[in-house]
Amino acid sequence: MPNKALRQELRQRLAAIPAEQLQKRSAAACRLLCEQKEYLRAEILMLFLSTPYEIDTQQLAQQAWADLKRVLAPRVSWDQRRMLPIEITSLSSGVKEGSLGIREPVEGPPVPVSDIDLVIVPGLGFDRHGYRLGRGRGFYEGFLSQPEFRGVTCATALEEQVLESIPVGPGDIRIKMLVTDVKVRRFTK
Repeated sequence: MPNKALRQELRQRLAAIPAEQLQKRSAAACRLLCEQKEYLRAEILMLFLSTPYEIDTQQLAQQAWADLKRVLAPRVSWDQRRMLPIEITSLSSGVKEGSLGIREPVEGPPVPVSDIDLVIVPGLGFDRHGYRLGRGRGFYEGFLSQPEFRGVTCATALEEQVLESIPVGPGDIRIKMLVTDVKVRRFTK
């Protein structure tokens, strides 16, 4: 199945999940992630600010602040065609909706990529080998392929988003772990 059709199918799957169930299952994935050694060791983590039809990262941000971790979110620099990791201290102030309907930090200096211990990456689908199907713009591939990034890449998702395989292109990067609402998967090279 071509990527465009697969993205559409996965979007429909997610949109069919009632909001209350999505919240409950997002909380389960958050709890599971926060029990993992990769999260426990991380001092600085970057997460995506979820849309209404994605696994909710709000609880993860709140837990990270409660655990005295620094929380970053990506801000897209369209002229540079890249993401900048910006620290956030609230999910309401200092955050705005960007041009594609994705929330992002309003301002702040970028944090050096080498300082980030854990990056929570979004995706529409994930396969059993650690590859992800994103929104198709390549921002995370560009960000995660920076040589100075040495942190752990982790995705959070619902079990319905895990597929046997997804089409992989030359620039696609494997994540190191995937935490769903029911299971943790780790991928080795």
